[in-house]
Amino acid sequence: MIQEAVSADIVPSPDISQLIIEDEKSVDNFLSEKQQRLLAEVLYSSWLPPTDSRTFIAAANVGVFYGIGLPPLVPDVFLSLDVTMPEDWREKKNRTYFVWEFGKAPDVVIEIVSNREGNELGSKLTDYARMAAGYYVVFDPLQVLGEEKLRTYQLAVRRYVEMENSWLEEVGLGLTLWEGVFEGKQDIWLRWCDKEGNVLPTGAERAIQAEQRAEQAEQRAQSAEQRAEQLAAQLRALGIDPDQLPS
Repeated sequence: MIQEAVSADIVPSPDISQLIIEDEKSVDNFLSEKQQRLLAEVLYSSWLPPTDSRTFIAAANVGVFYGIGLPPLVPDVFLSLDVTMPEDWREKKNRTYFVWEFGKAPDVVIEIVSNREGNELGSKLTDYARMAAGYYVVFDPLQVLGEEKLRTYQLAVRRYVEMENSWLEEVGLGLTLWEGVFEGKQDIWLRWCDKEGNVLPTGAERAIQAEQRAEQAEQRAQSAEQRAEQLAAQLRALGIDPDQLPS
């Protein structure tokens, strides 16, 4: 009887054999493509999530299936905490983000506006709330939707409430507009940041920082050596052998 009761509680995964999970319709511009890569790459290069498991998935332009019979949503970028990338990508159920397989919706979804057709402040706002993504972020670099370049929303009882700032407390990350160069292109970029507003570095930026620290350490060592040589010369001028001084 116990065996039968346990089996009855198991809910089988829905049949996805007829679902189209990849297509060739997506066409992006250079700005969106670079921005997507910047947001995803930085998390893998420079971030540890504030959770016990310390696992996450960050992806760009991957479909999120969240309901049987509902079309997927395809965020420009999403972040999902406490989940692990499946090992076998050959299985259809592992090639995209099925909410029922991962057990949760993404924690953050980000849309990068390039035109008005995406309806980021209309139907997508409603759809992502239905999907139950914790935070919804709209980055409008070309100001297609108005003067605000960055809008951030938090889910509250099945609808989104616009936030006054872009610190995502439940995730332990913030978002900020950063003016600088990424992959040779000067622009205003959307960047992940800590609570103090310091941007998380890319892998390339981390390498540059490490090189700069090594150069500074070498310069300090050279300066210390030069000071020691100058002191030794001064002692010899006074008739004192520096090599005979107690250590």
